[in-house]
This record gives sequence, structure tokens and C-alpha cells, in this order.
Amino acid sequence: MKKLLSILFTISLIATACSKPETENAVEMENTNDEIISFGGDEEIATFAGGCFWCIEAPFEKVQGVVKVVSGYAGGTKENPTYKEVSSGKTDYREAVQVYYNPEVISYAEILDIFWKQFDPTDDGGSFTDRGFQYTSAIFYHDADQKEIAEKSKRDFDKSGIFNDPIVTPIIEFTTFYPAEDYHQDFYKKDPDRYYSYRK
Repeated sequence: MKKLLSILFTISLIATACSKPETENAVEMENTNDEIISFGGDEEIATFAGGCFWCIEAPFEKVQGVVKVVSGYAGGTKENPTYKEVSSGKTDYREAVQVYYNPEVISYAEILDIFWKQFDPTDDGGSFTDRGFQYTSAIFYHDADQKEIAEKSKRDFDKSGIFNDPIVTPIIEFTTFYPAEDYHQDFYKKDPDRYYSYRK
């Protein structure tokens, strides 16, 4: 029964992820001209993998304080990997996103709260129907502060009792990130019918 409730909880989170921000302080932005909204000051970067980058990118772009989100490939060694190479599972890259955000508006901890709710963090074989290393989850920390916050966030979420199984998402030092091809960026805007069908 608890496992069933866990699955239903995950499905409900993902069903709302495309339309609602995931933190208490997050507010949807009006961005009628599709330009990057800049808040001034220094931006920080968070890098995450959580399955298909289409489904990780879109929820962050709805959140106040997020300046832009870039889909791409993280953690591997080959220079300039292509989608065909990464999606084949024959590289050491994961599909990932880089979230550029204003820390005066939204914290890294709040960014993590959004991230955890986009996939099943107990799955070490991929994400839902996307299988293989290239679709496994990871947090790539950029500095010691991010590492500490990510580790605490993972511990807290693991202790929450939402899942029967332990969270397997690794916390890894950031090394490499290459943006994906242009047609993958903002895919939910470019081909919404295909995106929402895939997301569902």
C-alpha cells in the first residue's frame, strides 16, 4: 500500500510540474515576449540531470528568480557530444540542464526542492520510460556550498518517508557541460503538443 501511495504521489507531482512552480515562494512570471528576464546582479548556476532534459527544463522556467535554463549534456569527457551520441547510451554523459538563477530571489535549496519533484530519485536505471545511464539522475555541484546544501537536501528528502526505497541520485562535482542542439532548447514552447504528450 505504501509503495502504491508513493507512486501516486510521484505521478501527482509530475502532473502538476508543467503548470505550477514547486516552491512556496515561487511565483510564475509574465514573459510575453519570450526574452530572458534579467534581475541584475550576479547569477548563479545549478546543474542537474533527471531524465529527459525536456521535462527538467520546463518547470524551472516557470519560476521567479530563474533567469534562463539550458538543456545539454553533463559529466562526460568527449568534446562537443551530439544528441545522437548521448541518447545512444554509448557516452559517459547524462542529459542535463543548467539553471541560471538570481540567489537574491530564489535560493539553491529552493531550486533543489523543484528538482526533486520532477522524477523518481529512487530509480538508478533511468527515468520512467527513458532507460539507460544517459537518463539517470545526478546533482552536479559547482562549489562546496552547493555540495553541502545538496547533501542536506538529499538527506531530508530521503528521511521524508515519501518513498520505500532509498534515494540513489548521486551528488557529483561538476566537470563538463555542453548545450544541446538548438531544437532541444525550450522544446515545450516549440512543439507543445509533442512535449505535453511525452510528459504525460
